[in-house]
Amino acid sequence: MSSLLNLENRTFLVTGASSGIGRATAVLLSELGARVVLTARNCQRLQETAALMRPGEHAIKPTDLAAADGLPEWLASVVAEVGPLDGLVHSAGVASLVPLRVLTAKHADEIMRVNFYSAVSLVHAFTRKRARTESSSIVLVASVAGLLGVPGRSAYSASKGALIAFARSAAIELAKSKVRVNCVAPAYVQTEMYDETLRELSEEQRAQLVAATQPLGLGTPQDVASAIAFLLADASRWITGTVLAVDGGYTAQ
Repeated sequence: MSSLLNLENRTFLVTGASSGIGRATAVLLSELGARVVLTARNCQRLQETAALMRPGEHAIKPTDLAAADGLPEWLASVVAEVGPLDGLVHSAGVASLVPLRVLTAKHADEIMRVNFYSAVSLVHAFTRKRARTESSSIVLVASVAGLLGVPGRSAYSASKGALIAFARSAAIELAKSKVRVNCVAPAYVQTEMYDETLRELSEEQRAQLVAATQPLGLGTPQDVASAIAFLLADASRWITGTVLAVDGGYTAQ
């Protein structure tokens, strides 16, 4: 079984690697032997992530994922330097806690641009033969908000729901090319996004919210990273088009 989780001599691109789930994923993949290409906007924070990783031929390639139209060209330049990728983890995203009564189309578009449009653009670019190895895996970080209704998070929920629907269709379309596409759907995880989303709640109120919604308590970025690593590895070679809820029981209720 250990060989099925071994990622030695494989190369993965991880977006949002400057913090949270993306950072934890990059660190774990390096510990499993992979070479990791780190991307986010903040180069300094990517360097901080790299310092936490197992030494290897990792690469830091900052970019603004909100500029979705330029991502195919950017990815082509990355591949030209590091070689074909064995997988892609799209963890970058922005939070949104905006009541429907004040939600604007402009705000919704901004959320979709980072959380959804960038994923579409990256997956499109990744599926080019020169960009990937023969058998590869894509993992998109969605959210339980894309599966269940969450008050005040309609724009965010829509972006994550779109990501899930896109992954399912892409998985069917790309199966013949030996490209697997899956999602993980975390619930509340101890990250900067968690702090930002619940910034108006006290620590006691946060604890009460988590206790009421997640039987296994608050998750960690490492909990989600482990699920992502599984979906990248050979252990999941017969899994595609699925959504793995990594949510402490949130969706079981």
